[in-house]
Amino acid sequence: MRIGTFVLAAQFPGQGPGEALHRAVRSAEAAEESGLDSVWLAEHHFVPYGVCPSATTLAALLLGRTRRIRVGTAVSVLPNHHPVALAEQAALLHLTSGGRFSLGVGRGGPWVDLEVFGGGLDAYENGFPESLGLLLDWLREPRVAGRGERFGFREVAVVPRADELLADGSAQGPEVIVACTSPKTVRLAAGRGLPMLLGMHCGDEEKAEMVALWRTAAREAGQPPEVVEGAAHVSAGVAQIEDGPGAATETLVKTMPGWLRQGLDAHVTVDGRHRVMRDPVAYTELLCGLHPVGPPRLAADRLAATAERTGITRFALLVEGSGDLAATEENVRRLGAEVLPLLT
Repeated sequence: MRIGTFVLAAQFPGQGPGEALHRAVRSAEAAEESGLDSVWLAEHHFVPYGVCPSATTLAALLLGRTRRIRVGTAVSVLPNHHPVALAEQAALLHLTSGGRFSLGVGRGGPWVDLEVFGGGLDAYENGFPESLGLLLDWLREPRVAGRGERFGFREVAVVPRADELLADGSAQGPEVIVACTSPKTVRLAAGRGLPMLLGMHCGDEEKAEMVALWRTAAREAGQPPEVVEGAAHVSAGVAQIEDGPGAATETLVKTMPGWLRQGLDAHVTVDGRHRVMRDPVAYTELLCGLHPVGPPRLAADRLAATAERTGITRFALLVEGSGDLAATEENVRRLGAEVLPLLT
């Protein structure tokens, strides 16, 4: 079982972005100190839901401050990036960290980001496969040309090569993982043999169905058995470790709805389409019921149950739900000291 944290740099009501980012950095450092496996970083623009606008930039900082833990993006929003520029950053972080960087990518949403960064709605609705393909080519080939509808350029050299030899003698490029919320994206990831990141709003049954679809699609695409069986998908969730029945849920129900309401209400669609917003209290209660929220034994049992039902053994857990720095650090410490040993 590989337990990591999921860092949004969430700005809670009454806080500034600097406070949210400081808590994000400290929670990542605490994750390494506590023996956790990984830190996964989200990126958002123009909303207090998450105030990190560049997951790769924050990853670079954290890779420099840590020595053991894996750091990944969850996710870099591909329609807002040129895939070659993002692949160059991934190669740089992979090589300079000794292979500790994972690149998670996703489509994002139909937000005003697409207007600001120039990708446009078509990049979100239709351009993801082309962008993903170009990014993967850059991470795997010595020379690459852009021959798609959106990206066209002459063949150029790939520098630095992501698959150059590392200090341990390995020559594999960075792990690439795809955020999947629809069957179409599941099939796209499977066809490429790329593991999935599955959202924290999904229950075990839905995640098991997506894993089963991925395996079927991967086999149909001709992926070898070792890729199909060995795919290291990641399940996102929420973790809050406290003693006593209901104490952890009570903490999150007090704090998370205000953040969710403020953060999600700030999203603006690029084309004015209607958005149906989740009820913040009901959503918080749903997350508390799905994920390791409670005493250590309950938390471990829920993680083990998810692994048994879905086959997923990697987790990215939101630990900053209290909105408080000291409480977040204590939450991470208890996750490593009291929950992790129950799973090994």
